[in-house]
Amino acid sequence: MAKKGSITVFLALILSLLLSLVCASIESVRMAAARTQILNSLDIGLYSLFGQYDRAVLKEYDLFLLDGSLGRGELDMASVYDNMESYMKPVLKQNSQKLSVVQGGFTGYRLLTDDNGEVFYHQVIKYMKETLGSQGIQLLIQKMKGREDETRAAEERGAQAESGNALESYESEMDTAAKNSQEAMEEAQKNQEQEGTDNPQTGDITSGQDTVKVENPITIIRRISKMGILELVIPRGKGVSDSSISRSTMVSGRRLNEGMPMYTSLDKDDSYTSQVLFQQYLMDKLGNYHKPAAGGLRYQIEYVLGGKDNDIENLKSVAGKLLLIREGVNFACLAGDSSKRAQAQALALAIASGFLIPPAAGIIEAALLLCWSFAESVLDVRELFDGGKVPLVKTGADWQLSLENLPHLLEGLDSVRKSSDKGMSYEDYLQVMMLTLGRENKIRRGMDMTELNMKSTGKREAFRLDNCIVALEASVDVRANQRKTFTVTRQYCYD
Repeated sequence: MAKKGSITVFLALILSLLLSLVCASIESVRMAAARTQILNSLDIGLYSLFGQYDRAVLKEYDLFLLDGSLGRGELDMASVYDNMESYMKPVLKQNSQKLSVVQGGFTGYRLLTDDNGEVFYHQVIKYMKETLGSQGIQLLIQKMKGREDETRAAEERGAQAESGNALESYESEMDTAAKNSQEAMEEAQKNQEQEGTDNPQTGDITSGQDTVKVENPITIIRRISKMGILELVIPRGKGVSDSSISRSTMVSGRRLNEGMPMYTSLDKDDSYTSQVLFQQYLMDKLGNYHKPAAGGLRYQIEYVLGGKDNDIENLKSVAGKLLLIREGVNFACLAGDSSKRAQAQALALAIASGFLIPPAAGIIEAALLLCWSFAESVLDVRELFDGGKVPLVKTGADWQLSLENLPHLLEGLDSVRKSSDKGMSYEDYLQVMMLTLGRENKIRRGMDMTELNMKSTGKREAFRLDNCIVALEASVDVRANQRKTFTVTRQYCYD
């Protein structure tokens, strides 16, 4: 009997160990299931939260973002968390697990305007790459690269032409000639009284008994160049918007909300490709002179380029840059055209002779070429604003204004200009000009206009881009079966 009793005690000890092992395993499985259920609840909470993306912004600008103000105008992360937790609780109540949230919050979040707009830029580039594809991107890059090089060279030639002091030298020579002419006239009057003969008048060429009147176009073009630029380049019947904004209310002019650092960060992409894609996006989404926006500033691409707080000043800024580019192109065309150079030399010599200053013919020719290229540029820019196309680099066949018609520029602004099917449109020139604009200015001003459009056309006065969430990192403490508390952390982002 003692032997049987010892076996029973041994088995009882073994069974108790086995039972403890089974119970521990069951509890471990229950805890693992609880942890999985908690993770699922947090994932569902984040997915459901980010599923409430702003549909209006997605429709108009193809941007995924979550309005962190819940339409009230002020960023409210507490309400956003409560919203997320409301989707977690039904999941935590499933099965027989007794799960309850102890505490939780966001340990990091990223707003659309963070890092000086880098988040906004990143979303735009991703959308454009998905939309255009690799082949479309390569075609766009090739087209823009060629235009950028030619435009930059043209702008430099225009700046050099204006900084060459040709007109200042001309004015100096003319002042000297006027003084000498006055002295000559006084001397001529004395001689006439004594001898009764005629002498040359200022601006005339005397040959035997015939006097040929020489019309000097430089004075006329100088006077025209001092006119208002929009008066010169905006065709008749074309109105100009006078809309304005308050810079202090814009993204670039106010203090912005900032997110909390997250474990993962965005890499700055300042490649040439990304900049071309970004400005193509702006061209597609924002208004310009030919396609005005419905609300706010009408000329939004012009705002991106000019940065002024009203349409008129932005349009003036763009018109001035266009005129400078075209002046450089046209000056180079004149300089390389032997026929037109010969015409300019002949007229310059006639003017110099008429003013009795033959040595100044070279100075007058340089001023004449500059005035001629300016007048041709006025016609070019006027054609662009009228919806036509102008070749970036001209040939003699593309030239519009003859030297004879130069003094009558204002009389035939619309009769002599012409469009070229192979030329560049106003929008093409805008895009090329944006290539020379700083990256940060493009991003900030692009965000300005995006927000402004949502406020004005979407009738959402409280909308602010710095309230828009694109990424979240949430951490939640959940108690399981009144025994153990689990801490889980999850990230979610639209990128």
